[in-house]
Amino acid sequence: MVFSATQSVLGLASGMLVGFSLGLVGGGGSILAVPLMVYVVGVPQPHVAIGTSAIAVAANAAINLSNHARGGTVIWSCALVFALSGMFGAFGGSILGKMLDGQKLLALFSIVMLVIAGLMLKTRARVGLTDVKISMSNMPAIIGLGLATGTMSGFFGIGGGFLIVPA
Repeated sequence: MVFSATQSVLGLASGMLVGFSLGLVGGGGSILAVPLMVYVVGVPQPHVAIGTSAIAVAANAAINLSNHARGGTVIWSCALVFALSGMFGAFGGSILGKMLDGQKLLALFSIVMLVIAGLMLKTRARVGLTDVKISMSNMPAIIGLGLATGTMSGFFGIGGGFLIVPA
């Protein structure tokens, strides 16, 4: 697949927008990147846009993680369990996502975007704990939410701030 100069410029601009969103609010990676790649840059196949955006979002997320780690805002015990279970979910979700027609995947993707937007507007029912630690009481929730967000991440190519942060 060869891109024109215009598509390359649009891709660069889209990538900058995604990176800015990730840095600003910790989200917006693939939920912005996939539609931008399909509708602005002109990537013809949704599956290619999903796969391609994954590497771009992963690179941005790694830089964001390094800044948060230096700032002491990562609870490593929870993060590692969540990430490991999310990796298993992402593997399964990506297999399922590749089985679905690209246009149907985009339609489902748009529905998920609307649901997530609605959930983000809601006020939280509970206040988080500043000193949360992993324990046997919260381990099932951490693993379950990690699997669920990982599965959706693999299936749709999304996940970062729009699924993981609310979870």
